Amino acid sequence: MNPFSRIKIRTGALVFCGDDVALIRRDRADSTHYTPPGGNVEDGEDLDAALARELAEELGLDTALAEGGELLWVVDQRVTRPGPTPPPRKLHMIYRFHISPEVRATLAEQELDELPDGSHEVGVIEWIDYRRTAELPIFPPIGPALATLADPRATVANAALDAVTDANYTWV
Repeated sequence: MNPFSRIKIRTGALVFCGDDVALIRRDRADSTHYTPPGGNVEDGEDLDAALARELAEELGLDTALAEGGELLWVVDQRVTRPGPTPPPRKLHMIYRFHISPEVRATLAEQELDELPDGSHEVGVIEWIDYRRTAELPIFPPIGPALATLADPRATVANAALDAVTDANYTWV
C-alpha cells in the first residue's frame, strides 16, 4: 500500500471560553506538543456525532451546552511518519465552539489516550489565550492562523488552511 493511498478524517474543535481556547498538551520523552480536542471519525460515523463523541470523551463537554459548532478550517495532511504502516492522508476538520465560564468549570483537566498496549498517555487540558498560539507546537499546525483571528468569533474568509506535507512539516 502506498503512502496516502487511504484517507482518514479527524474532527477537532477549538473550544473557546472568552479569549482562552482549550488545547491538549502531550509531553513525550523527546517533545511536547498540543492538539485541539478531537479524534478520528469511525467508519460510517456522522461528522457531528464523531465530534460530539470526541469532545465528550476528551473534555467531558456536552456540545448541547456550547454555542456554535461551525466548521472553521480544513487541513489536508500528507506527512511521512515513523512506523510499520504507510501513513494515511488525513483531513482535519476543525470546528469552533464557545462555552461559558460555568460550563468550563465542569470540564476535564486531563485526557487519557489509550495506547495499543492498553496503557494510557496523559494529556493535560490547558486553556491558553488564543493570541499566544502562533509559536506553540500545535498539530495540525493551526497556531499562526488561530493567533491572527481578530477575535474568537471572527469570520474566516478561507476555510482551507495550507496543506501539511513533508516539505513544510517534520513529524515529531
